[in-house]
Amino acid sequence: MTGFHRADSALPAPDRSACLGACDPAEIIQATVLLRRRNQPALDALLKRMERGDSDARLVTRKGFARRFGAAAADFAVVRAFARRNRLAVLNTDSAACTALLSGSVAQFESAFGVTLMRYRHPQWGTYMSHAQTPPLPAALQGIALAVLGLDRRPAARTHFRIRPHAELSKRSYTPPQLASIYDFPAGDGTGQCIALIELGGGYRAADVARYFESLGLAKSPALVDVGVDGGRNAPTGDPGGPDGEVALDIEVAGAIAPGARLAVYFASNSAAGFIQAVSQAVHDQANQPSVVSISWGGPEAGWSAQSIQAFEQVLQAAAALGLTVCVAAGDSGSQGGSPDGTNEVDFPASSPYVLACGGTTLDAASATGRISETVWNDGSQGGATGGGVSGVFPVPVWQRHLQVRRTAGAAAPLTGRGVPDVAGDADPQSGYAVSVDGTPAVVGGTSAVAPLWAALVARLNAASGRTLGWINPVLYAHPTMFRDIVQGNNGGYAAATGWDACTGLGSPDGVKIESAVLQPD
Repeated sequence: MTGFHRADSALPAPDRSACLGACDPAEIIQATVLLRRRNQPALDALLKRMERGDSDARLVTRKGFARRFGAAAADFAVVRAFARRNRLAVLNTDSAACTALLSGSVAQFESAFGVTLMRYRHPQWGTYMSHAQTPPLPAALQGIALAVLGLDRRPAARTHFRIRPHAELSKRSYTPPQLASIYDFPAGDGTGQCIALIELGGGYRAADVARYFESLGLAKSPALVDVGVDGGRNAPTGDPGGPDGEVALDIEVAGAIAPGARLAVYFASNSAAGFIQAVSQAVHDQANQPSVVSISWGGPEAGWSAQSIQAFEQVLQAAAALGLTVCVAAGDSGSQGGSPDGTNEVDFPASSPYVLACGGTTLDAASATGRISETVWNDGSQGGATGGGVSGVFPVPVWQRHLQVRRTAGAAAPLTGRGVPDVAGDADPQSGYAVSVDGTPAVVGGTSAVAPLWAALVARLNAASGRTLGWINPVLYAHPTMFRDIVQGNNGGYAAATGWDACTGLGSPDGVKIESAVLQPD
């Protein structure tokens, strides 16, 4: 298992949040205990073989994963006993996800977990419950529990898209099918596949999305399924610059490029608990059975506690073992990643070694089939640039050990941590995606668009091969000539270079070349 190093520390409230005081002791709340997996050494060994690109590494089914690696009945018994002693109710348990959902009053949770719960207000996100510092796990749960999720409801992530109003539509915007053509995606529509889209707020109206797909003249439109998680639901706000813009972008990019696929949209609250549970629901969903997950949300690594990162990593390891490809936006704040102190920092979960981190370019294509030009997306004073850099949490994966990183000031040097991103695609709002948000045409950019772009490509490849590509990183790094190398530009702290770089990764896709490499017989 690829390790990580992250010490728990004080958890600052998001910028501009104001403390409103203590929570009502009688208020009934819920929290999730995440348990260890059975046979973790066997799972670690499987992941190691996959990381090395071992073609003999055998994936497991969702049902088989639950039987082999799910939480043990004895561990659930310990949680139930702990809950009884602390007058907490166990609402449900999930062996595959290794979770137990507890319910009780604020006072009961404070006593059980040694934490003081406070109420905060943020001008954008509203009110939420949190605490000042991550508490240690209770003695009774140590050794079997990895994390307690739900007592900290701070906003955990932000969207990674930039929207231009209808009045600014230009000749340098592209529909998703045009981009699929520009990047030479292989033929196909993703029939038989399911793409999971993770959303932490907002929503869409089915009629608006249907009209958009009709305007593209598609032969078919994707089937849409809404999945509520952690109290989340499809709830459009009418604000195209808010989460609605993210939801529309994800659906329309993925759906226009893979219209034969089912799109399962997982709506959850914007908190670490909601985020992790949404991805977990998608990974273990036996009804919709996604083969690809697209995530356009994230936040600086420093904003995540060790418990939350460990919990998220457990879910992403399961995705790899099950053969799911997880595409994640690398961020829109350049090399600083939105870090409040201005230091270089990468986004999580894009920095996880188990995901395909997607960076951004500025695209100039004379026509859908003509020669294209791409540079690193960096708007400078306009405030948007592709995320990318070196993780301070995760070590260098096997498939990146031969790489170097070039800073804008200084010579190239070996990677000291997991390098971000892995791949790239058009993300500049000035060469953005012609979509529709809340029924209104708009041009949208940001690395949020690149994650569903790659997810749709993977869905097409899965459909063509009759199997899932899964944790695709080792294969892509073994075939660097499958990409259009981006060698001009920077994202602030890091510069483009020949081969992999911390701005656009291996480069933007050449779909037909990728198909020939990843679909070749074992």
